[in-house]
Parts: sequence; structure tokens; C-alpha cells
Amino acid sequence: MPARRLVFLMIFLICAALMSVAFYMEYVMGLEPCPLCWLQRIAISVVGILSLIAALHGPTGWGGRVYGLLLALFSAGGAALAGRQLWLQSLPEDQVPACGPSVDYLLDVMPIFDVFRIALHGTGDCAKVAWRFLGLSIPGWTGLFFVALALVGVAILCGAFNARRSAGAA
Repeated sequence: MPARRLVFLMIFLICAALMSVAFYMEYVMGLEPCPLCWLQRIAISVVGILSLIAALHGPTGWGGRVYGLLLALFSAGGAALAGRQLWLQSLPEDQVPACGPSVDYLLDVMPIFDVFRIALHGTGDCAKVAWRFLGLSIPGWTGLFFVALALVGVAILCGAFNARRSAGAA
């Protein structure tokens, strides 16, 4: 298997693991995702699906670089969403925006573009830190993953991971 295909497959598996953790946190731990969390989930899913398609397609040359560019762009977008949530979490309590209704309710009563606008702006729910691991909150960890995936996308765009693996190579 060419190295680039293997990298895309690994990215898909990482994204699947991240979504599994997100569902575990929601349904087992009882953490309700805020609007920015939903958008980050969408970004993780898009990156994962894009990576699965790239792994199955296995393009060479410029085709692989296009996938690398898309990976870098969507991952950078996810990192920006995580950064927005981290910024909201860092605000003093008196500057945090008001809490809003759940995403499910918003989807029931508003057009989808209005829901995205509200979600991008963030609500007071997005500023709550409900879980930490090694000092980082959930958007801190997702932000790190997105930055790492964006760097891998840039490396693919620049021609990395092109070499084919061979059994006889030393």
C-alpha cells in the first residue's frame, strides 16, 4: 500500500475514534454538546470521510495533493472552530454571551443557515468547561488534533508520503 493511502486511512481511523469519544461523552457521560461542539463534530466527520475517500481512491501526483489541500483546509477550519470555543472559555464570566437553546431545538425552528450563524457566534453553553484531561478542555484537544491533521495535509500537498513501500527496501 502506498504511504499516502496509509496516511489517509490512519486519519480516517483517528477521526472515527474521535467521533466515538464524542458519542461516549454525550451518551455515557451525559455531556450535552454546544453549538460549536456540533460544528467541530461536523468538521471531524468531513475530514474523516474525505480521508476515507482518498484512501480508497489512492490518487497519485496532483490528485493526492488536492486531497492534501482539502484535508488542510477542512482541518484548519476545525481548528478555527476549536479556537473560537477556547476563546469563549477564556472570557471573564461577565463577558460570556448568554446561553441559548439546544441545537436540536434550533434545527426544529430555524432555517439551517441561521443555525450555522448562531453556532459560529457561540453561546454561553460553549464557554462552559465540562471536562478536562491533562489541563486541556475538549476544544483544546480537538484543536490539537485539527492542527496536527492540517499539518499532515500541508505535508501531503507538498509531496510528502509519495514513496511506495516495498518488502525488499532497507
